Amino acid sequence: MDVLSGILPVAPTPFHEDGRVDEDGMRRVIDCMVDQGVDAICILANYSEQFVLSDDERALLMRLSLEQAAGRVPIIVTISHFSTAIVVRRAKDAEAMGASMLMMMPPYHGAGLFPAPQGIFEHFKAVNDAVSIPIMVQDAPLSGVTLSVELLARLARELENVSYFKIECPFAADKLAALIETAGDHIDGPFDGEEAVTLLADLDAGATGTMTSAMFPEKIKPIVTEHRAGNLDAALGHWQKCLPLINHENRQCGLRAAKVVFKEGGVIGSDYVRHPLKPMSERTRIRLLQLARELDVMALGWGK
Repeated sequence: MDVLSGILPVAPTPFHEDGRVDEDGMRRVIDCMVDQGVDAICILANYSEQFVLSDDERALLMRLSLEQAAGRVPIIVTISHFSTAIVVRRAKDAEAMGASMLMMMPPYHGAGLFPAPQGIFEHFKAVNDAVSIPIMVQDAPLSGVTLSVELLARLARELENVSYFKIECPFAADKLAALIETAGDHIDGPFDGEEAVTLLADLDAGATGTMTSAMFPEKIKPIVTEHRAGNLDAALGHWQKCLPLINHENRQCGLRAAKVVFKEGGVIGSDYVRHPLKPMSERTRIRLLQLARELDVMALGWGK
């Protein structure tokens, strides 16, 4: 696989109104995302509601997504789990099925149960030693684990397959810049996340791509491509157009935003989220769809 840059969004997991996985809807999600011009697709991530999926459902969604993508774009499979043995098994299964990359958070269970830095290193090392495909480290506040620049740099330098980093913690740009300065020769992909809410600053700091939701990557991608081409005024212009919708998604909607837009556009039949998650308020939905229509996002017309 060539070095990945650009936009690598997270695919939502569609459910029927009764909560069952919508297999045909998942196929349509993959097709819509390919049509959006994404550079890769990440599945089974937090914005895929991975925390409400059974192991059997994970296996089903991984097989279905890889089959539907059919090599059109690389598929990144999230394998995060507290158990090192489980992440190793998930990693091997994903590689065997054709995944191009793995993504994983540090091991944590709640805000207070996580190993010391050496245990975190060994967790990633176990996966590194079990596969031959790239691994993306997800550094997100959700875990409650502080991953120092020194630890991230050690992962990059000492573990051959750990070569991508998704930094979505507070002051992400400063952390990205420090990580690139410390271990840049060992990093193929310094990325940001968090719906691209800090994207312009992160690109200024050296990020080469972003992992957003699937809601409107075709509008966000030009920010990355123009910035990387040195067209900073054009990148700023795209950023200014996208920022209201990015902000509303990040601060008000969360993972429900892509599902609401995909349902509105006929990509999926339901925007159901599994309990204990709750549906989006009507007030928030109205504003979301207004902002999405103003930007003429592709997903709103994809299935109509």
